[in-house]
Amino acid sequence: MDIANLQAFIEVATSGSFSEASASLFLTQPAISKRIASIEQELDTPLFDRIGRGIQLTEAGQALLPRARKILLEIEDSRRAIQNLSKQVGGTLRFATSHHIGLHRLPPVLRQYTKTYPDVDLDIQFMDSEEACRAVEQGKLEMAIVTLPLAPAESLDLQQIWTDKLSVIVGKTHPLGKKKRISLLDLAEHKAILPARGTFTREIIERAFLEKDLLLNISLASNYLETIKMLVGVGLGWSILPEIMKGVDIKILNVPGLNLIRKLGIVTHARRSLSNAASEMKTCLTNQ
Repeated sequence: MDIANLQAFIEVATSGSFSEASASLFLTQPAISKRIASIEQELDTPLFDRIGRGIQLTEAGQALLPRARKILLEIEDSRRAIQNLSKQVGGTLRFATSHHIGLHRLPPVLRQYTKTYPDVDLDIQFMDSEEACRAVEQGKLEMAIVTLPLAPAESLDLQQIWTDKLSVIVGKTHPLGKKKRISLLDLAEHKAILPARGTFTREIIERAFLEKDLLLNISLASNYLETIKMLVGVGLGWSILPEIMKGVDIKILNVPGLNLIRKLGIVTHARRSLSNAASEMKTCLTNQ
């Protein structure tokens, strides 16, 4: 079975769209359709049901998808294992990181890495930690440098590199900033601006309040921590952000009993061989 055809099938199945798959693979939509038709002809069964403008995997398509992913992972893993025999550190290293880590943690690591290994081309993709973990799990990326999940998939390996202390912050003019003692109940009574629902950081925050049977009064949410910091700075609410982000426009509040941290580090696939370039990146991160 042709590898390129399998790649097209996986992309269409994952995105749920022939047009999105064509954009992702830099192919025309007729070329994608031809590759899917080739597999269907070879297997003598349809892989997608075309319903109006939408598509849905057939039972055969659902059966093929995990196997197709496994085939491509095995091929890529074999290719890396053979390339690693040369001991050379080169080629393209495709990995993901979050905007926060890219801004606050990675610069010295990348500076050292690119100086030591000039033959490596870095393909850095900035995305949410949750999306990056899924991409590693699906074999789309070799590694991710992100906020580590609280309940990772079994197929993922995690290695902690940094600890982010999370602190309660308010703008200089916020009413909570004038109180001598702050409790979780005080926070619950004021509007909060938090990371988006479903993010690992939001999960950490929500757990702390659920343990005290308190509901958060969330007025705004964003995937971008720098945006949250700006909104807090102009007085639109309080938030809980990494203490490393403290600035002149905000005040850190001491809340007794609230000691939150999040772990940042490396996510790789447990059953994939890392390229020499990825292995050396891990070394740079752990030795900083």
